[in-house]
Amino acid sequence: MAETPSEQYGPGRSRYLPIADHGLIGDMRTVALVGSNGTIDWYCCPSFDCPSVFGAILDAERGGCFELAATVPGRTKQFYFPDTNVLITRFFTEDGVGEVQDFMPVGAASVETERHRLIRRVLCVRGSLPFRVRVAPRFDYGRQPHTLRLLGDVAVFESADLSLALTATVPLEGDDRDVWADFKLAEGESAVFALDQVGEHVAPRMCARVEAEKQFAATVEYWRRWLHQSRYRGRWREMVHRSALTLKLLTYAPTGAILAAPTTSLPEQLGGERNWDYRYVWVRDAAFCVYAMLRLGFTSEAEAFMKFVNRHITPGDGGPSGPLQIMYGIDGRTDLPEYEFDHLEGHQGSAPVRVGNAAADQLQLDIYGALIDSIYLYDKWAQPISSDQWDQVCALVDWVCDHWDQPDEGIWETRGGRKKFLYSRLMCWVAIERAVRMARRRGLPADMVRWLQCRDTIYRRIMQRGWSVKRQAFVQHEDSDVLDASVLMMPLAKFIAPTDPKWLSTLDALTQDLVSDSLVYRYDPQASPDGLRGDEGTFSICSFWYVEALVRAGRLDEARLAFEKMLTYANHLGLYAEEISHTGEQQGNFPQAFTHFALISAAFNLDRALG
Repeated sequence: MAETPSEQYGPGRSRYLPIADHGLIGDMRTVALVGSNGTIDWYCCPSFDCPSVFGAILDAERGGCFELAATVPGRTKQFYFPDTNVLITRFFTEDGVGEVQDFMPVGAASVETERHRLIRRVLCVRGSLPFRVRVAPRFDYGRQPHTLRLLGDVAVFESADLSLALTATVPLEGDDRDVWADFKLAEGESAVFALDQVGEHVAPRMCARVEAEKQFAATVEYWRRWLHQSRYRGRWREMVHRSALTLKLLTYAPTGAILAAPTTSLPEQLGGERNWDYRYVWVRDAAFCVYAMLRLGFTSEAEAFMKFVNRHITPGDGGPSGPLQIMYGIDGRTDLPEYEFDHLEGHQGSAPVRVGNAAADQLQLDIYGALIDSIYLYDKWAQPISSDQWDQVCALVDWVCDHWDQPDEGIWETRGGRKKFLYSRLMCWVAIERAVRMARRRGLPADMVRWLQCRDTIYRRIMQRGWSVKRQAFVQHEDSDVLDASVLMMPLAKFIAPTDPKWLSTLDALTQDLVSDSLVYRYDPQASPDGLRGDEGTFSICSFWYVEALVRAGRLDEARLAFEKMLTYANHLGLYAEEISHTGEQQGNFPQAFTHFALISAAFNLDRALG
């Protein structure tokens, strides 16, 4: 991977690192973001959606952080231990070379599931280097005070709801809240810092160098064994496998849930208000991730999500969002109230900071197509669904047949009023069409006459009222002339032939209006107001959808160029946020599952077309 931009990691550094200057570690229960300067400035414990312990990425002064770096000027390079989610941050100085190895034990290294351990190993590989560590937790998004008990090389941070113990192989100093240590390592020497959740049944436990080495080896073995299941052998193996490893980190092992992203309120525009909490299970995002996992051969992840669906995403009696919510908590909960935290300034001053998501109550008809399509693929590529699951599919399809013609908030969760979005109609068609395929292939009972009639009615409606004669293109919503990149899914969902003249004309119109040097905006907020102030960057999932649309249209040279360009916008570790700004910076929550799923799909289909 490319080296991170050179930076001073001594005094005087910027208060905020850019979003992209971070790596991700995790244990399928939570994650930490590690900056290229060695600082952990995002960590929630014990699970993804719990309040933050380290949240400096949202407020450099009040958020809390875990700093660990060389104390002499130099440059850094950050990379993953090959084929793993073990992160290395290396420090290059005139006095020598040192590195920090960050990981959360998994597999055989994580037999105590309640410990939630985070390990930071510091090594001096050449010369000798001075280091400094400072651990400054700020519990509950910086709202909850804590006390500190310091006994030599063990520090226990206690708040009302959570207690953490830091064990170290060097002596620690502290005040009433934070601990720190200055130490020097010669070539071959190391130090270990382990942060554990502790409580009534989990006591502080030392993490000696030998134990840290064993947990490091076991964690590396776990990730490599997991990745070995991948069937992808194409041209972009490194990027595809990094995306797969990232999606795996965004799964919640206890339930099989798949997160949209592990962060909240990272801005889609610096200084803007488009800051949302993505630490939940979007039906759409998770369903698309199931497709990517199945494509690569990771059937156990798809199976785990299907169990989550069976347990938590079952048709209800029909609230404002229909029988399904658009998103759920990682434990299946449905109550996700949205709050704004005025005491945090937001990333680089981008307020508000939000926790919870009010979009949970929106009506988004497209989720029914995404979910049923994932069930269809699981039934086809993994194992047949049960009779109870089929009954639930039938209930959902019957509901879609009754309600597909409603206006809704659409895939982009606009807050500017409901419309009859083409993408929502398209995915209602997908819901019915995939259910028809399952019924026919397996001889399952279905109200086939009604389903087929409704499917065909939706098709005719899209072709007639979703087509703009003026623009010679399919448009965002009925009876309009506004373009929207979500229509790129039309050939991908097999709704329209990828070489149909109407589609080729649409592709040309999208290229002209929404594509900027191969990067794709999802829509123009000026032409289609979404109820929010400010602009946004290009939407990375749309850029990868564009690649697939070009592939299917037979424009392989354009598709490959667009794909290769998108790869250059990844960060130094191959990770993507939601959007890319007009200056080329990553924007929005990070890393974004949607983007990494789309990368896998585009790489798979482009590889196949190139032969």
